[in-house]
This record gives sequence, structure tokens and C-alpha cells, in this order.
Amino acid sequence: MFSHLLLAVLGPSDLWYAVPLIVAVSLVYAATRHEQTQEILRHAARTATWIAGFMAVVFVALWLVTWFV
Repeated sequence: MFSHLLLAVLGPSDLWYAVPLIVAVSLVYAATRHEQTQEILRHAARTATWIAGFMAVVFVALWLVTWFV
């Protein structure tokens, strides 16, 4: 249900712009912290999850603010 709401608000094309940005930021951040490929990928996955979660929280907060206003 939440994904349908997200797609209804943003449209499917706008949402896909976040995916390469999250992947790129996560990989670069992880690569500056580790040298081994496995550690980089593991850290990048955790960072991408954190970024996506943070973006979801901000989206919900903004959605609630606009719903109450």
C-alpha cells in the first residue's frame, strides 16, 4: 500500500532518480572506509538501507505535514 501511495504522489519516473544516487553515494562512502571488496559491498548495502530509510522517514513527515495543512 505504501509503495502505491509513493508512486501515486511522485510518479514512477521521478522515483527512479533516487536509485542511482543512493547506489553511488553508498559505494563511494564505503570505498573511502574499506579496501576489501566484500567489506565495501557490505558497508555499501548498510549505508544504502540507511539512506533509503532516512528518505522514507522524511517523505512520511512531509506527507503528514501537507495532509494536516
